[in-house]
Amino acid sequence: MARILNFGSLNIDHVYRVDAFVRPGETKSSLSLEDHCGGKGLNQSVAAARAGAAVLHAGLIGRDGNMLLEKLVESGVDCSLLERSEGVSGHAIIQVDDRGQNCILLHGGTNRMMTEDYVEHALGAFGGSGLVLLQNETNLVGSIIAHAKAKGLTTALNAAPMDEAVFSYPLELLDWLIVNEVEGAGIARCTREEDILPALERAYPHLNVLLTLGERGSVCVCGGEQTRFGAYRVKAADTTAAGDTFLGYFLNETINGAEVSDALALATAASALCVQVMGAADSIPPRERTLSAVRTGELGELLPWGGWR
Repeated sequence: MARILNFGSLNIDHVYRVDAFVRPGETKSSLSLEDHCGGKGLNQSVAAARAGAAVLHAGLIGRDGNMLLEKLVESGVDCSLLERSEGVSGHAIIQVDDRGQNCILLHGGTNRMMTEDYVEHALGAFGGSGLVLLQNETNLVGSIIAHAKAKGLTTALNAAPMDEAVFSYPLELLDWLIVNEVEGAGIARCTREEDILPALERAYPHLNVLLTLGERGSVCVCGGEQTRFGAYRVKAADTTAAGDTFLGYFLNETINGAEVSDALALATAASALCVQVMGAADSIPPRERTLSAVRTGELGELLPWGGWR
């Protein structure tokens, strides 16, 4: 069984429905309020666990974080390392207008409160084998990469959201970099999609890269070999957790020794199921559901890889 230690972000999404966005100096009432569990870290832990991995989640929640803990536990994630803080959990204030457009204000909260001592404790508790997963929504990302690699652990970074901090991380120590086309172009410092993978290979010759391209499919470079995979044509209701679902399934399969093409196939099916359901973590399918969809062909025709833009 794949073992994953996820130093992952945990957010509470406060979603306010409005007829129009609040303007400077204006006070108005919202039409409704819904709270949801979010954060790329939470979604990826849930996805990997539902794919079949043994996932240990490391991070902090605030006094308001019970719903985050409950979502992880009910999804089969080990939360024994999760600590509480007197601060507030990471959260997002999201306005959604009548056209479905959104306006988002983020606060890192307890996602930015990890200490070096906590990191050492978590890595020690995890042991000497497995994969350490990170996103760019917490603090100490660079330090965690270095400490994990020093302990002989496999390391994977989903460089999202992409910002200048990523360039301060020891990317040369990573085993896996997982990015979409925007994030990949930012790290590779290029403007054309077809230049992303060659640029990353020149800068980091030993790095394995998973590049997701949405409805056009995905490209993986592993051990110097490139594999391209298409996507299913499905009617998407909510794409929020599609990338996180893909990542969780792909990592579980590759850790367990699957061929890259087989890992991409199952991850593609899982994300195709995910986007047809509203919500983030709640839309991530369990392994049995994904395997059933593949067996029965319910997702329809697998389209060929969609090429570069």
